Amino acid sequence: MTAPFFHILLEIFSGTLVGFTLGLIGGGGSILAVPLMVYLVGVSNPHVALGTSALAVALNALVGLAQHAKQGTVKWRCAAIYASCGILGAFAGAAAGKAVNGQHLLLCFAILMVIVGGIMLHGRRKTGTPGASCNRHNIGKVAGFGIGTGILSGFFGIGGGFLIVPGLVASTNMPILNAVGTSLVAVAAFGLTTAVSYMLSGYIDWQLAALFVLGGALGSVGGMRLARRMAGKSGQLTTLFACIIFMVAAYMIWQGVSALSF
Repeated sequence: MTAPFFHILLEIFSGTLVGFTLGLIGGGGSILAVPLMVYLVGVSNPHVALGTSALAVALNALVGLAQHAKQGTVKWRCAAIYASCGILGAFAGAAAGKAVNGQHLLLCFAILMVIVGGIMLHGRRKTGTPGASCNRHNIGKVAGFGIGTGILSGFFGIGGGFLIVPGLVASTNMPILNAVGTSLVAVAAFGLTTAVSYMLSGYIDWQLAALFVLGGALGSVGGMRLARRMAGKSGQLTTLFACIIFMVAAYMIWQGVSALSF
């Protein structure tokens, strides 16, 4: 049965928020997509929300990546190393995540968000090195972060941008705007890897994914423009990144604790 018109608009609006966030901070697509699908759109199965969000976020990331590429903010070598090392980790993580209770998974996801948000907020004054790139001195570190975030991405059914951005900054010391653009390659790769795993288990809502992608394409344009404006102001983009994570995590923890029966 076709969803009512209002419900379709709600799904497109949710996708727009996801796309805007991806364009703005290169991450956060899934940390918004999952709770939006579960608590606003009304997807009853957390695993369907996780699988569908992984697909939608991956496709939205590709839209955002095209825009960042035009602006020259993508470090392609770093992106290739990070993404390729994380794909196997994402497959392994997805297999483990599907074996965990859905509500427990969402709660653990929220706790991880708080930890990452704290790390980003602590380092918000670091501007990075404009010419930073992947080289023989840091390639091992970049690969290690790629594998680690790939595992977490697959386990939680996320694109992983909110982990990839700080991972790129930590391993290369690149400015956050470059990390945002570069992260979208890995977000797309991790998300598609995770989505394939969930698809094989029947955990994809195709109509919802299509509507999220439609909304996301609209939102990513505005998000990227705002990111460029904020990037020149010390710590603003990083602080916003962390605050978004904290707000969504708090809501998910509140909902998760209320719904859990231990």
